[in-house]
Amino acid sequence: MQRSIPCLLMRGGTSRGPFFLESDLPAAVAQRDALLLAVMGSPDARQIDGLGGADPLTSKVGIVRRGQAAGVDLEFLFAQVSVKEARVDTTPNCGNMLAAVVPFGLETGLVRATGEVSTLRVLTRNTGTLSDIEVQTPDGRVEYSGSARIDGVPGTASPINISFLETAGSVCGALLPTGRLVDRFGGIDVTCIDNGMPVVIMAAEALGATGHESRDALNANTALKQKLEAIRLEAGPAMNLGDVAKKVVPKMCLVAKPAAGGAINTRTFIPHDCHSAVGVLGAVTVATAAVMPGSVAHRYAVVPPGLLKSVSVEHPSGEFSVVLTMNPHNPSEALRAALLRTARLLMRGEVFVPPHNQGTS
Repeated sequence: MQRSIPCLLMRGGTSRGPFFLESDLPAAVAQRDALLLAVMGSPDARQIDGLGGADPLTSKVGIVRRGQAAGVDLEFLFAQVSVKEARVDTTPNCGNMLAAVVPFGLETGLVRATGEVSTLRVLTRNTGTLSDIEVQTPDGRVEYSGSARIDGVPGTASPINISFLETAGSVCGALLPTGRLVDRFGGIDVTCIDNGMPVVIMAAEALGATGHESRDALNANTALKQKLEAIRLEAGPAMNLGDVAKKVVPKMCLVAKPAAGGAINTRTFIPHDCHSAVGVLGAVTVATAAVMPGSVAHRYAVVPPGLLKSVSVEHPSGEFSVVLTMNPHNPSEALRAALLRTARLLMRGEVFVPPHNQGTS
């Protein structure tokens, strides 16, 4: 007999995946991960026997429970399920899937709306990061339709505003985990930084690229990807991440001068395939580097003035704006990051897994 597990299939930002109540999944990590691999249909390049979409952006899972600490409404565990390998990684954050957490909590009754607009505090358990998430809830229910638009998603939807609190060093232990603004790995200048997502930033031109290539062109550049992986494997231990050969962090980001009126142009590898857009916390981290004089990103950035900076991060399918609140006593230090996302409930029901992958609760 197959086992059925309640879930909501949701889009969060430019990502998509099933969301589960923690209580509906096995408590043991190994059994939980085996079940999630079966749910998504991994390992298989097409994920034909599961819910995965054969792409890292559509092979993600959200696991949610009520907040356990005072002042925390919901807790979120993000799982990146590998498409081609039998591997589940809960090391990184995912700011896109985070956008769907409060809607999921409201849809499942874990939390209640607090008015026409509900602002709830969410703890991302992967890294201990806190965020305040604002969702439109007229009549006490989630409103999904609206006029907000984000690049990478067709049409418009209701805005979801996310304010991140104290993201610096959430994965690596420090904003600049190597202690330097610039390191040199594989003969290339890089900035290793973690403001919610560990990222290795390097100039596209230093690797023989322009930084304005299409995603497909970069994914077809085997020599470039091999060079990036060599740098990543060297940077991982220096960023306090240990051996990263089987981890999805750090992400690798090529930067170049903006081409469409933004602050900086990016091409991000997550970590082996070029992102069709840019990750939420990856964008926050790159924007943070862009406003830091001396970093590799700053060399190519057009930084807006003032202590409240809207930094437009260009990517293959458009741009992503991050609003940074700077420290008035240290204008190169970002104290807070806020951004706009959208989300939508796609399907409510049960996912079925075969007997040999059921695990036990």
